[in-house]
Amino acid sequence: LLKFRHLLETAGLTRTIFETINQMLRERGLLMTKGTVVDATLIAAPPSTKNKAQARDPEMGHTRKGQQYYFGAKAHIGVDAESGLVHSTTTTAANVADITETANLLQGEEEAVFADAGYTGAEKREELKDLDVTWYIATKRGKITALPEGKAKALFKQVERLKAQVRSRVEHVFHLIKDRFHHRKLRYQGLKKNGAQHEVLFALANLIIVKKALLAV
Repeated sequence: LLKFRHLLETAGLTRTIFETINQMLRERGLLMTKGTVVDATLIAAPPSTKNKAQARDPEMGHTRKGQQYYFGAKAHIGVDAESGLVHSTTTTAANVADITETANLLQGEEEAVFADAGYTGAEKREELKDLDVTWYIATKRGKITALPEGKAKALFKQVERLKAQVRSRVEHVFHLIKDRFHHRKLRYQGLKKNGAQHEVLFALANLIIVKKALLAV
């Protein structure tokens, strides 16, 4: 089993599995290209130093979310805004800003991109500024709170709720990965090995999402 996993990683077969499944879904009209939701989730690395190097994985990073500190990696995904299927994924250290991976999560044919407030300013980045897309990025809560009460604020909140409904599709994917597949902690050392596992997990998540549709076909 260990040799088989090593073969999958070194030959890049996990990426092939991920892309092959997605191509199958596209051919069946289940994976669209008009809109993408981008997001990332933190996956903790084991804190133990009981290994040959007697040290934590040097490819991982530290970050803080709210009042909690994390050490590990981030799984970044691009999700079809209509079906909720994952079409792109990358893995980085936890201290890498979500916004820096945006370009790697787009298909290139999108008309709209949805993201949370952590991606504010994405449309101004050098690698993204020439894209012909409409950006639907969540407004920071403080800005909404500062608005005077009235119809304008109520309308603003309604628009934010609509954007949030689309972004919620990524939460279902992360739920499958963390709760159904129990992937709440990294199993391997190094970004390459963990990234390979993420490709397989997101490919399997896609199959679960479209299970009913595939069975109907």
